[in-house]
This record gives sequence, structure tokens and C-alpha cells, in this order.
Amino acid sequence: MNNRQITLKSRPVGIPQPEHFALQTVPVPALRDGEFLVENLYLSVDPAQRGYVNDENNYAPPVAIGAVMRAMAVGKVTASKHADFAVGQHLYGWFGWQDYCVATPAAVLRRVDPAQAPLSTAAGLLGINGLTAYLALHDIGKPKLGETVLVTAAAGAVGSIVGQLARQAGARAVAVVGSDDKGRQAVADYGYEAFINYRQPLEPQLKASCPNGVNVFFDNTAGPIADTVIRHMAWFGRVIQCGTMSIASWVPNPTGPRIEREILTRRLRLEGFVIFDHLKRFDDTAARLAAMLRDGSLRHAEDIGDDIALAPQALVDVYEGRNTGKKLIRLR
Repeated sequence: MNNRQITLKSRPVGIPQPEHFALQTVPVPALRDGEFLVENLYLSVDPAQRGYVNDENNYAPPVAIGAVMRAMAVGKVTASKHADFAVGQHLYGWFGWQDYCVATPAAVLRRVDPAQAPLSTAAGLLGINGLTAYLALHDIGKPKLGETVLVTAAAGAVGSIVGQLARQAGARAVAVVGSDDKGRQAVADYGYEAFINYRQPLEPQLKASCPNGVNVFFDNTAGPIADTVIRHMAWFGRVIQCGTMSIASWVPNPTGPRIEREILTRRLRLEGFVIFDHLKRFDDTAARLAAMLRDGSLRHAEDIGDDIALAPQALVDVYEGRNTGKKLIRLR
């Protein structure tokens, strides 16, 4: 049995491009005791993958040259030499950009119940994207009735969920997006009351859409947008740092306006959020999100491709905002 794999061909600086990857086909190795074979069904494409391949990554070793691209995926166990993982089970975990993964329990993030929701949602709405939106917003942001929640990358896989959750909490959500079309989508589909197009001057848009300041800033991009928003925060505002998509490279470390005075005078709280600090909460949170999906109180969008060879370009598209929902590659 053959296995198609996307491997890292060369080390990028900044956002990886298709030329940094290679497609190869290799035999699937025989299982050893304690291993099981996962047939991938949906491959996830996530902004965090830039950090997986760059030397600037400071929280895990980068993907080695020639190794399979690190990625999360939803798959099905097709063979097993591990007592806890039976043939036919569906899993979500670190299975890489490939058709098959010889895995151990360390690679598994969550067991997936196909009856809970469509399998594709396990890599998006019920995967790290939806889990991040729910836990970061409620743990750190704690939106209150009538407060303003501003979200960058608001039409993306995380931001599209944050807007809806903020609205359910009684807050008014404002989207920051890269086009008027995405802004209209955010208002029509994702619970946002207004939108800001970051390709236009930010100051007048912020003053118009957030006249009383920003109470909760859910930031997925960092950079110049964050530099501007921080000066429009309301007193005792909360800043959730979930991503830094707008920063092309952290080597050398970029500099920007000093914000210490804003933190002090506005009495702000800033906290970073990394979803993998909350593994024990995955199942309960996914169940809550699945219930919202079933009762119609939560909407989600998926942008699904069908060619594993296009996975590297899909990552570029995510960074350039060309996706129209959670980006996935369907293999089966």
C-alpha cells in the first residue's frame, strides 16, 4: 500500500511557499506493537503551520527537512496493534499531510464520534479552531452584556466562531477583515454588527464602529492593526492574543509603537492563548459546540479542496485571506 506525503524540501523564512515542499509516494510501513494505522480523511490547513517549519519557532523543534509536514487531520483507524485503538474508530490528531499515518497515542488529540457532527467539523469547528474561539473568549475575554468585542481575521476559522459566541453573550461584535465582501459575510453569517476593512484607514473606522472603545480585543493578527486598536481600548479592557498572522517573520524581532502607557492608563489585561494548554477540556467543549451546531445557534463555513498536492498553496491562500471558511483537504 502506497502513501502520498507532502514533505518539507527547504527551510522557508517567513510564510512558506509551495516551492518549499515536495510530494512523494512511499510504502506504508508495517505496524509494530503499540502502533495503529490512521487513514486520513481530512487534512487541516492552519496559520500555525508557518511556525512549524521556520527556525524562528520557539516552542517546538521545526519540521526536519525531508520530513512529513506537521499537521492535524481527521482519520479512521484501519489497522491496529494497540489495545486502546480499534479498527473503525475515528480520531483527530497530529497525523500530518499524508494519506496514512503510523501513529501512537501521543499523536491523538481527541476521539471523534461521527454521530456528533459531520466528520469534517472535527478538524475545524470541533477542532482547535472552534475550541480556541470558545475557550479563549470565555476564559480571558469574559464578554459582558453591551460590551464591544473586536476580532481580527474575523471571517476566518476562529474569528467566524468568536463573533457568534460574543453575540450569544450579549456583546456587540465588530469584525476586522481584508475586504468589504468578507465584512458583509461576517455581518450576515457570523454574528457581527459592523465591520472594519483594514485595507482602508483604521482610525476613522474604529471611532465610528467602536465609539465607546473596545472592551475585548480578540487578536489573531498582531502588527499595525493591533498597534492602532490598543489605543482605542476601553478602560479595563481585555486583550486576547491568539495569533500573529500579519507578522511575516520574527527574525529579526520586529518592533512597533510602545504600548506600556496604554496598558497602564487604560488598566488593560493582555494574555496569550495556546489551545494545547487545554487538552483536558477538548471533549466537553467540542460537545457544547456540537450541540450549538445541531440546534442552529452556531454556523460554520468550510473551504474544502480535494488534491493533497495543493495543500502547500492552500496554506499560502489562508495567509493571503483567499479562503472562504475553514481550509481543509479532503482525501476520501
